[in-house]
Amino acid sequence: MSEEFYHTPVLLNAALEGLAISPGGTYVDVTYGGGGHSRAILSQLGPDGHLYGFDQDSDAVARAIRDDARFTIVHGNFRYLRNFLRYYGCDACDGILADLGVSSHHFDDAERGFSFRADAPLDMRMNRRARRSAATLLAESTEERLAEILRLYGEVRQAGRMARTIVTARTQSPVDTTGRLLEVLHPMIDPRREKKELAQVFQALRIEVNGEIDALRTFLEQALSALRPGGRLAVITYHSLEDRLVKNFMRAGNFAGEVSKDFFGRAEVPFRLVSNKPIVPDASEIEANPRSRSAKLRVAEKL
Repeated sequence: MSEEFYHTPVLLNAALEGLAISPGGTYVDVTYGGGGHSRAILSQLGPDGHLYGFDQDSDAVARAIRDDARFTIVHGNFRYLRNFLRYYGCDACDGILADLGVSSHHFDDAERGFSFRADAPLDMRMNRRARRSAATLLAESTEERLAEILRLYGEVRQAGRMARTIVTARTQSPVDTTGRLLEVLHPMIDPRREKKELAQVFQALRIEVNGEIDALRTFLEQALSALRPGGRLAVITYHSLEDRLVKNFMRAGNFAGEVSKDFFGRAEVPFRLVSNKPIVPDASEIEANPRSRSAKLRVAEKL
């Protein structure tokens, strides 16, 4: 795979602008992936600046930037942000970036099972050391839990029927490859919406397998404590559930989005929103990188 393709960062210029990078500052890219955002951040740092890059995927870690003086790769989930930063002696940082999209590398490596475009084992683990794959999830989950996962994380219209069909099918033979799953779901997929509906199913399974929503909640809380006053938090989301959590947390410091007030009626909030509305890709970026189509960037500054 070419370096250029592996490192296609979404909303790059907007993210860099949102972070308001200081050459001597300390920054964290908690979703290193192909390293596109990290390379751009490093290009704006001077000799005294430092960047920490997090990724739980050993493939990403193996491809990590080599710049011992200014860059540290952390092989771990961003839910452990605070612990890892303390381990490396970083008490506070000036900016944190999270791109919650799946790396192009994951989609294009058929063996990882993230895409329905090729028949492969149903894996979907970002961290290959994790026990539960998508195949394990489909083999062990109850019908009720499967329906909940499809409905909540994929907004799948026929979640209940699909869950029931999968549970029935697995009694005949394992649903452990992308091809087998497509075969099971085929009668329920609208041919006119095939790509969208399959993408919703695969998204739901991926989110559950990797515990992405719980990890996001934990990360946001830890990001707040890891930032120094005036530090920036920039988060790129790709679906409504993620975006709602980020929006509410930046607005109110909690996931319900409920702003508390002090005795005098003044709002007690942890951030100042840098932009009231999310930043989205323009037409030229979407044309160049169709996977950026649903991306939304939100930026906030710690008070």
